[in-house]
Amino acid sequence: MDFSQLTEAMASRSYDKIADISDQLMLQVASEGVAFEDEWPYAVHLLGHIYLNDLNSARFLWKIIPQSIKESRPEVVAVWKIGQQLWTRNYAGVHDAIRGFNWSAEIQDFVASFAERYTKRMLELLMSAYSTISIQDTALFLGMNENDATNYVLQHGWNVDAASQMLTVKKQVVVTEQKIDPSKLQRLTEYVFHLEH
Repeated sequence: MDFSQLTEAMASRSYDKIADISDQLMLQVASEGVAFEDEWPYAVHLLGHIYLNDLNSARFLWKIIPQSIKESRPEVVAVWKIGQQLWTRNYAGVHDAIRGFNWSAEIQDFVASFAERYTKRMLELLMSAYSTISIQDTALFLGMNENDATNYVLQHGWNVDAASQMLTVKKQVVVTEQKIDPSKLQRLTEYVFHLEH
């Protein structure tokens, strides 16, 4: 079985491509009638879907993984535990699942990249949902201790009130560019001209 495309994507840290490459490879070998289950990189494939926040595909893949693989490869189960925590929106549980397993060298960087991406996603969620939030809740969402969480959000322009242990969220400024279609501009000009004459 040729995993070179998958290996290249892992080596170049193109983690956003892992799920698609894995899906295509699985379809290819399945259509050729090749027995692939024993050597398939299920942990990488599953994490590829989780990395993209495609939990439906991750759940589907988990359901088709043979029971013997689930029993013999604890890393596959550990990746699925991350997916379960995401599915139930247990934000702190996601971080616990990431830290709760000794990842193999093959997948360690991939998991670290997911953790970083997930933390950024949680920060964006907090910025869109809150104007003020407690340090304790922020630490829970970001999967950090209170000091690290405070320092992390301060780097992103938030303010802290030490007396109340509350953080003031710095809202992101949304910049939208309006592009005017020349044909619309022409019609608007003709309309204004018509009104004036």
